[in-house]
Amino acid sequence: MTEAEDRKPQSDEARSAYDPEITSEFAIPDGLAVPKVGGESETTSEFALPDGLEAPQPAGAEPEGSAFSPPRTYSAKSAPPAFTPPGGTPAVSLTKDVPWQDRMRTMLRMSVTERPAPEKAHKPEEGGPAVPRVLDLTLRIGELLLAGGEGAEDVEAAMFAVCRSYGLDRCEPNVTFTLLAVSYQPSLVEDPVTASRTVRRRGTDYTRLAAVFRLVDDLSDPDTHISLEEAYRRLAEIRRNRHPFPTWVLTLASGLLAGAASLLVGGGVQVFAAAMVGAMLGDRLAWLCAGRGLPEFYQFTVAAMPPAAIGITLTLAHADVNASAVITGGLFALLPGRALVAGVQDGLTGFYITASARLLEVLYFFVGIVIGVLVMLYVGVQLGARLNPDAALRLQERPLIQIAASMLLSATFAVLLQQERSTVLAVTLNGGVAWVVYGAMHTGGFSPVASTAVAAGLVGLFGQLLSRYRFVSALPYTTAAIGPLLPGSATYFGLLSIAQNNVDKGLVSLTKAAALAMAIAIGVNLGSEISRLFLRVGSADKRRAAKRTRGF
Repeated sequence: MTEAEDRKPQSDEARSAYDPEITSEFAIPDGLAVPKVGGESETTSEFALPDGLEAPQPAGAEPEGSAFSPPRTYSAKSAPPAFTPPGGTPAVSLTKDVPWQDRMRTMLRMSVTERPAPEKAHKPEEGGPAVPRVLDLTLRIGELLLAGGEGAEDVEAAMFAVCRSYGLDRCEPNVTFTLLAVSYQPSLVEDPVTASRTVRRRGTDYTRLAAVFRLVDDLSDPDTHISLEEAYRRLAEIRRNRHPFPTWVLTLASGLLAGAASLLVGGGVQVFAAAMVGAMLGDRLAWLCAGRGLPEFYQFTVAAMPPAAIGITLTLAHADVNASAVITGGLFALLPGRALVAGVQDGLTGFYITASARLLEVLYFFVGIVIGVLVMLYVGVQLGARLNPDAALRLQERPLIQIAASMLLSATFAVLLQQERSTVLAVTLNGGVAWVVYGAMHTGGFSPVASTAVAAGLVGLFGQLLSRYRFVSALPYTTAAIGPLLPGSATYFGLLSIAQNNVDKGLVSLTKAAALAMAIAIGVNLGSEISRLFLRVGSADKRRAAKRTRGF
């Protein structure tokens, strides 16, 4: 074998037998090996500092790169604004002596990332809270509140309070006019759990509303331990509770309300009796229609006919009775003041879909009243009844009688709303104060709209203070108190002018009635918001709300 043949490349098997690293792609050539300095090599670490750049560390201190060590220039006495103050970042204060409505409303108006974590759930179930059952309880409570006429924001606050009391902090309630929904996400990597419930029936019972508020208040109290079973039991008792006033009392209250309203617009004893009889007949006919399954639109239409028919009959009989006051008193018992206030409140607090639905409901009820009264007025005009649109405008100055009538009107309105008997006296006084303020401003030369707005603002202010004193809803203290301010006379004058083919004058009067209604609703809401400015609420500095959009 020649020397050239000796230098001939050998096969791969032969080469690997002598030097196994020759065929490796990751083999380090001879002379370039990095000497190992014990332990794991840090040469390839992207967090390693190059040689010569190590910062000198004080004895006993953590490395400069640690996120938990303060900078060397930091001083606790004069902390720079770039760092957290020595007392820590101010936390959101949710003290239990503040009503749960304000605490939960504050939480809902925060972004999810800024909400403080709840304390340890004080009602834990075995193995953790049963999420579907907690959501079901939340929806049932929200249904009772929404069906009772509570505002959408307060319903969301109640639903959030129930979920949070059982440790479900990552929940988002959503309330519309007929649909309730709540979504809970256990963590960022788990699927959310969502449940919904439809509100199909509505009823006015402020006693039941107050009982639901007490249940939510007990659930939100960290010192009260209520299990899911106990909460369901109490909720079932609230649903089964009988109304505080029977049907015949409601019918009598409807008549007394109409009689008191007729006294406010200049009526006497005969007018009081006639308006009372007309309203009671209308109430009985409406109950009959409800039993037959007719919608509320037709119930309002039928209920508006008897007072108008009695007023026209007295005019045809040439009785010395102010027929306009009789018809106006009957309208006071039908005007949907509760739905109007709730609708405007939802709109002012940002729930525009719910507000639109509520105001549309008010519009339908009002149209039903208009049709019922217009039908009777048209029949009266055809029969030769001479109804004077200006007859009730010449009011006598009877301040004591009118104050007493306004208080009677508020008391009977509270009975129709099925309020707790303990709240009737407070709302009666609130209604009397509202009429005194309205009468004083109107006599002093202020416009009816401005006088109504200020009086309604005081109603909202006092109602909110009374509700905060008792930790209940403000509706029982405000809704009945605005009864004397409802635009019954302006509505009647507009309808009468339209029936007499004076459409322009009628539309002007109806526009005035709409302005008065909006003044009542906005005044009540503004009074409530003003009261919150002077009350300690659930945030550190203020109750956050949406910023102005500036038109875009």
